Amino acid sequence: MGGRVLSRLIAISNRVAAPSGGKSAGGLAVGILAALRQSGGIWFGWGGKTCRGEPSDTKLERRGDITFATIDIDEGDFDGYYNGYCNGSLWPLFHYMLGIFTYQREHHEAYQRVNQTFVRKLRPLLEPDDRIWVHDYHLIPLAEELRRAGITQPIGFFLHVPFPSFDVLRTLPGHRRLLRALTQYDVVGFQTAQDCENFLGGLRAAGLGGERAPDGRVTALDRRILVGAFPIGIDVQEAEDQAASSMQASAVQRLAKDIGQRDLVIGVDRLDYSKGLPERFRAFETLLARHPASHRQLVFLQIASPTRTGVRAYQDIRHALEQSAGHINGRFAQPDWTPIRYINRGISRKMLMGYFRVAKIGLVTPIRDGMNLVAKEFVAAQDPADPGVLVLSRLAGAAAELGDGAVLVNPYDFIGVADAILKAAEMSLDERRERHALMMQVLRVNDIHAWRKRFMEALGE
Repeated sequence: MGGRVLSRLIAISNRVAAPSGGKSAGGLAVGILAALRQSGGIWFGWGGKTCRGEPSDTKLERRGDITFATIDIDEGDFDGYYNGYCNGSLWPLFHYMLGIFTYQREHHEAYQRVNQTFVRKLRPLLEPDDRIWVHDYHLIPLAEELRRAGITQPIGFFLHVPFPSFDVLRTLPGHRRLLRALTQYDVVGFQTAQDCENFLGGLRAAGLGGERAPDGRVTALDRRILVGAFPIGIDVQEAEDQAASSMQASAVQRLAKDIGQRDLVIGVDRLDYSKGLPERFRAFETLLARHPASHRQLVFLQIASPTRTGVRAYQDIRHALEQSAGHINGRFAQPDWTPIRYINRGISRKMLMGYFRVAKIGLVTPIRDGMNLVAKEFVAAQDPADPGVLVLSRLAGAAAELGDGAVLVNPYDFIGVADAILKAAEMSLDERRERHALMMQVLRVNDIHAWRKRFMEALGE
């Protein structure tokens, strides 16, 4: 058993947070790095550059017991793999957004080739006792390709985004192949129990098995695999510390002074159509139209950092939000009050923690999300003596954990979201404290370290 604990971990993701990058690590990076520090190993993935033809040698950068291994991707395959299949087919499909789902067979072929390139470059780095942990929808076929290359080590997979019901999944040409690829892992992890049920239902509907044995494992084709929910968390202590210390930052103090006696409503998201931003703006406009008393009392700050700038759908949503913010401010603003402040650029994580602490209401209303760590960071950043209120979409994975403390909404119901914001603004201190304490209890139990430990234990079995 001791040997198993000490065996190296090989973490594989589309992008690698290289140590020389200088950016603060997100949730995925924090979890992977903590697991790698425990046992040593390799973080393998794309380094952010393209090349022509077969990539050259893998770039290796060592920090203590961790090796960061990055490769280039053929420029002819990259667009089809990343913008085409990953973000044109899988991302909208997994987020139930069939209206912008697209499929081209050559994109799927590029996706398969990139996964095969990962295997060719990874295989020489592997040792017999390694455990392999694959992350997210970019690399679903990886275990199948590794098995084909003769790799017998334990391989786990974690999906960070939702997994759709079979009725939605079967929209994808080759969906059965995707399901079959997932059965080649030893452990398949999802964010929520509902995602697990969707996967098992898909296996059954496609005739690939999906029945649970008495020991809890799942029979699929000729394999027995472990399927479970491993909700990803945050580093709660770090978030609390950052929020408290960032209150001394001049930018946070300026915001607090500028808001004054008004209530700050905050939304922080990547500029992505799954985050429900146009619907959120409509809901805030509905609030202002239905409740004139809220004028001058509420200020909505939406920070939306750019993402996937080469994809048309993302350019469209940016223009729509700019128009919507201008329309709402033109309709309701006063000389001394602007209802919406819209920022289309990234803000440092430490600064965000301070903004969260200043805010009275956190507005997290994706139209579908695997988890949503912003919801958890907002809660952790609050002052327990005078906490803000989380208004949270029922369609975010986080709702399965934080439902007892958050005010839950359907993001498509503009009046419902407007009323929830008003309810949060008027909530008593005692109720706010009670709700915050409930959510903090959950965050501490399911933090980023618990997520990593639970998955590693499952893979060790």
